[in-house]
Amino acid sequence: MFQTEEFKLGGERAARRCAAILLAALVAMPALAQAQSPAPPAPGPAPATNSFLGTRTGQATLALGAQFSADRKPIRSGLVWRVLVETADGTPPRIVARSNDAEPVFQLEPGVYLLHAAYGFASGTRRVTLGPQGLSDRISISAGALSLAGSIGETPIPPAQLTFSVFVPLQGNSEGRLVVANAKAGELIRLPEGTYHIVSTYGDSNAIQRADVRVEAGKVTQATLHHRAAMVTLKLVAGPGGEAFAGTAFSVLTPGGDIIREAIGAFPQVILAEGDYVLIARQEGQVFSRDFKVEAGRDRDIEVIAR
Repeated sequence: MFQTEEFKLGGERAARRCAAILLAALVAMPALAQAQSPAPPAPGPAPATNSFLGTRTGQATLALGAQFSADRKPIRSGLVWRVLVETADGTPPRIVARSNDAEPVFQLEPGVYLLHAAYGFASGTRRVTLGPQGLSDRISISAGALSLAGSIGETPIPPAQLTFSVFVPLQGNSEGRLVVANAKAGELIRLPEGTYHIVSTYGDSNAIQRADVRVEAGKVTQATLHHRAAMVTLKLVAGPGGEAFAGTAFSVLTPGGDIIREAIGAFPQVILAEGDYVLIARQEGQVFSRDFKVEAGRDRDIEVIAR
């Protein structure tokens, strides 16, 4: 009983002591508030948003599109847009927005901007002033597209066996400056309007054809380069129609001795331009050879008899 009363008394004393501390703190607060620096103002409301345009107050809408310069038809795909601002220190303009949409809409602060629309290897630029009321603008691009293919006679060459290089002709240079390398058959190559020199390679040897092609603005130019070549299968055999020796090293040479192609295997396949050749086969230290002729479109086996 004595311990219980003592605990109760101690609790009452603690409560009175806490109340006194709280009262002293409340009395001291006005003086403390005067001594401290004024509190910073509460943050204002967030910038208002235009619910219709989805823009923040102080921004404007810049809507863009591109068209072909020849017929002013809109460009529906293949565009890359960049919006830039010029810097005060003379450094290159800084990109502030970009898009791959055909008709992008940007939300930007009013000001002067540089617009750049890339259509493959062609492009158009313009400087615009964006006001608070917004701006809608179109850029004209003098460009077209090129789609390439290859054939032997009337037979199309499989696209996987063809590669193309596209050059811009220069004065005094039949090929000129390389624009596109290793383009695939059927690939849409977007280019500025103009004339281009095309080099088509069938296989990976000497089956090459060249042509000059004109690309017109707003049009897809389809060009097929006709090769005069064939695929030959090289074999070293003990007798005509016999089984090919594995691990044979082959060299295909011109009649003048220039190496056109080298290959190792039992029956490697080589695509060669029409013409005369010398085939050398090496097997276990022995060398065998024969002359052969390639005729356009005639795929066949070329056998070297090991004797």
